[in-house]
Amino acid sequence: MNVGGFISQLLQVLIALALAPLLVGWVNQCRAWLQNKSAPSLLLPYRTIHKLFIKDAVVADTASPIFRIAPYIVFGAMCCAAAIVPSLATDLPFASAADAIALVGLFALARVFVALAAMDTGTAFGSLGARREMFIGFLAEPALLMVLFTASLISGSTSLPTIVDTLAHREFAIYPSLAFAGVAFTMVSLAENARVPVDNPATHLELTMIHEAMILEYSARHLALIEWASAMKLFNYSCIGLALFFPFGIASGGDWLGVVGAAPTLVAKLAIGGFALALIETLSAKMRIFRAPEFLGTAFLLAVLGMLVNLLLGS
Repeated sequence: MNVGGFISQLLQVLIALALAPLLVGWVNQCRAWLQNKSAPSLLLPYRTIHKLFIKDAVVADTASPIFRIAPYIVFGAMCCAAAIVPSLATDLPFASAADAIALVGLFALARVFVALAAMDTGTAFGSLGARREMFIGFLAEPALLMVLFTASLISGSTSLPTIVDTLAHREFAIYPSLAFAGVAFTMVSLAENARVPVDNPATHLELTMIHEAMILEYSARHLALIEWASAMKLFNYSCIGLALFFPFGIASGGDWLGVVGAAPTLVAKLAIGGFALALIETLSAKMRIFRAPEFLGTAFLLAVLGMLVNLLLGS
């Protein structure tokens, strides 16, 4: 095995674990500033996770083993996804075992176990949130696949490192298909990460919440893992978007100086992306759940349009 590639892949996962809560804190800060409110601490997500880890877990008497193991499976799936997405370098030995389709499968695996755990205890809120989450996932996953297929047509491969290496380390070219795919990916990312306008991560209103409804029964270390996994999901989606549409700064295989320089570049791009996310949420209003099919259907059509533009025009 390539030792350098293994080290860069391990470093990539560690950076994802460390920076994911910071990204959530940054988005919350920017959102508060844009709404002219007092901003929470940038380190608040870290403090919340630490506080939950040192508490004693309370589990319902009716909970099955699925309820207990779901947080670990979800967290593990997000760690695997962080290892597949080339955020720092394209020399990722383990990424050869999984492509873009497998990456979507990892997100689907996490969604299924969270939904099963939400329904496991038999609460009304948990079942409500699980049904809504599967409804959103059913609409978002095809659009995400179409976005990845559009990028794969340019590189001729569904492997994310190959796609990024093709886009980042070749002569500059403008791809109109990626413009359509980029808009579609942004819409899918908002839905998949429970952000406005599809969901509001700051609400606990029973008529609007989706993600929060599924985790109301969790506490202590289980809730900490769920919250950390949610932050890593946002981090992974951000890195996918940056890798596909803003791949500059990502090092090629064997370029250690490039890996060292890729870390601050990644932080800068995530800071800009986090501010853009907060701006979108500030300018948008929470839509009704029955409007979600229109929103995600539009994302799917834009992704398909991007793929057709690539097939017909070759760009």
